[in-house]
Parts: sequence; structure tokens; C-alpha cells
Amino acid sequence: MDDITHRRGNLDASGLRIAIVATRFNEVVVNQLVAGATDALVRHGGSPDDVTVYWTPGAFELPLVVDKLAASGSVDGIVALGCIVRGDTPHFDYVAGESASGVAAVARARGVPVGFGVLTTETFDQAVARGGGKLGNKGADAALATVETADLLRSL
Repeated sequence: MDDITHRRGNLDASGLRIAIVATRFNEVVVNQLVAGATDALVRHGGSPDDVTVYWTPGAFELPLVVDKLAASGSVDGIVALGCIVRGDTPHFDYVAGESASGVAAVARARGVPVGFGVLTTETFDQAVARGGGKLGNKGADAALATVETADLLRSL
């Protein structure tokens, strides 16, 4: 095992241009995700001047905006944030699935790291717990995943 080389990215956001694409739907939770993401980026050396937040109506619109930003060449990474709470109809399944697969497809096709911080929960209380409550802030987690992946890609 000692002969195996291990490479990983660092959590250093300095110099990285990061776009945060966030949904207005369930905005009370998403605002907390955005706050967690921006705080994590700045705490890890990022400049507030290098972070821009773009707002979409909902999670279904995330992949289009993420793709446009990734294609622009103006960002080193993107953080996708949203909150989808299951309701009484199958709408949740379609929106959550399309959002996740669309954002993943953009990252693969464009080669730009995209941290996925879209909460998909059964209840609003679960969303609150993951949006800065007792289970942490998944927006911060997604931002740090973006930073680490961007740094790793630079070394490849």
C-alpha cells in the first residue's frame, strides 16, 4: 500500500471563481444553504468578489443555468443549491430526478466541477435540519466539494 500514489484536492478556494446557482422555491431553507456555501468559500480563502449567486425559479431550471455558466468559461466551479420537499403527488420524483441527472450531466460534459447541494427530503423539518440546523449545512458541504474537486482537476 505504501507504493500507491494518492492524489486529492485541497480545500483552498483562493483564486477560484465560483458560481452559486440557487432556487427560489423553498427560499427560507435555500437562503441558509447559500449563506453556508458563501461562508465556507470565504473561510477557505475565497474572495467574496469571486463568488456570484444566480437565482432560478426552482430545481427543474438548475441544469440549464448551470450548463450556461459551465460553458461560459467564466467560472472554475459551480455550487447548485435547492430544496425539494416531497408532497402528495409524483411531482417530487420528476423534479428531483431531472435536477440531479441534469446537473451531473453538465459536470461530465463540460468538465467543470458542480457541487450538488439540492436537498431532497420527506418533510420541511428535515430540510431545515440539513440547511444549517442540527444536521449541518449541506450548502457548505457542496461548496467545499466544489473547491476540492476544482483543485484536484487543476493537478490532472
